[in-house]
Amino acid sequence: MSRLRVLLFGRYADAETGGIERHVRSVVEALQGEVDFVNLVEGRGFAAARDWPCPVEVSRALAVVASLPICPGMPAMARALHARHRFHIAHLHLPDPMSHFAAASLPPEVRIVVTWHSDIVRQRSLYGLYRPLLRRLMARARVVVAATPVHFTSMPQLGELAPQAKRVVVPFGFELARYRAPHPRADELRKSLGPKLVFALGRHVYYKGFEYLVRAMARLPEARLAIGGTGPLTASLRAAAADAGVADRVVFAGRIAEADLPAYYQACEVFCLPAVEPSEAFGIVQVEAMAAGKPVVCSELHNGITWVNQHGVTGLAVPPRDEAALAAALGRLLGDAALRKRLGDAGAARAASAFSLGALAAGTLGVYQKALAASA
Repeated sequence: MSRLRVLLFGRYADAETGGIERHVRSVVEALQGEVDFVNLVEGRGFAAARDWPCPVEVSRALAVVASLPICPGMPAMARALHARHRFHIAHLHLPDPMSHFAAASLPPEVRIVVTWHSDIVRQRSLYGLYRPLLRRLMARARVVVAATPVHFTSMPQLGELAPQAKRVVVPFGFELARYRAPHPRADELRKSLGPKLVFALGRHVYYKGFEYLVRAMARLPEARLAIGGTGPLTASLRAAAADAGVADRVVFAGRIAEADLPAYYQACEVFCLPAVEPSEAFGIVQVEAMAAGKPVVCSELHNGITWVNQHGVTGLAVPPRDEAALAAALGRLLGDAALRKRLGDAGAARAASAFSLGALAAGTLGVYQKALAASA
C-alpha cells in the first residue's frame, strides 16, 4: 500500500487555538513523513487558517447555533477531497457534529477513527436528539481513542457508546523541549509581573472557572496572577478582579504567541487550572507547565485532569468552585520552595515519560494500523 492518507477533522485552524486544535496539530507534527494528512475544519468569521504543517481546507459557517458552526457544505467538501486523495482513514475529534455528518457521507471503504475529547455537556438538552446518529457513527468507527483511561469511566456518553473492543488509550503528546529550554523573555516577565506569580491559560469560557481563581487572589495578598487567553468572559473576569479588589495584581495577558508561551510558564511559581465542568477532561496546559518544571493546582473533577496532574505527586487538586480551597493550595505552594521543586521535578519527569511527541506518534500509528486491520 502507498503511504497512509488520512482526512483529519480538526475543528478549527485559526489563531484562536483550543485543546482540540493543539492536539490535532501535534498529531500532524508527530507523524510528518509517515502519513499524508489533509485537515478539514470549520470556519468561524473570516479568520484564515494559520500556517499549518499539512494542507487545511476550511468549510465556512453560515451561522452558529448553540455554539456549533453550521457548515452545510462540509459533507460535499469531504467527498470532493476523498475523490482527489482517496483517503484510507477519516479521523474525527468529538464532540463536533459537523465533522460527524461530513465523515458519515464518505464511502464505506474509508475507515473511521474517533478521538473522544469530551461528552456533550453544555448542549446536553440536545443530546437526546443527536444520540441515535452518534450511536450509528460509533458503530461504524473501527477505533475509539481517549487520552486517558479514566475518560471511559468518567464520561457517561463515551462509556455507553464506545464498545470495549474498540477502545484505545493514547495520551496527548507534545514537543516538550521548548518548555524546558531557558526562554530569553522569562527573566523580563519575572521582573515585570513580580514575585509569587500564578499563571493560568485558556479561553475565557464558563468551564475554565477563572472567576474562582480571580476571587481567590483576595486571600493571597502577596501573590500576583497572570491569565493568558481571551474569550467571551474576558470583560466579566476583569469586573470580578475589580470587585474583589485585586485588579492591580491580576494581569490579563491576552492571546500569547506560541513562541512566548514557555517564557510565561518559566516565569511563574505555580500554574493553575481551576476548571469547573467535565468539558475540561485533560488539560493540555498542565502538561506544558509540568514540562517547564512547575507544580500545578487543578480542580478535582474525577476525570482526566487529575490523571494528568497527580495530587501530591506533580501538584495539588482541590474541589471545584471553592475559592478558599484554591487559595489555600496556591498559598501552600507559594510559601514552600522545597515542595514546589519536588512537585515540579516530578511533573517534568512525568511529562517526559508519558506525554512526548514520540509516544503520541507511536500510539496514533498503532491506532491507524488497528483501524485498517479491524473488521467492520
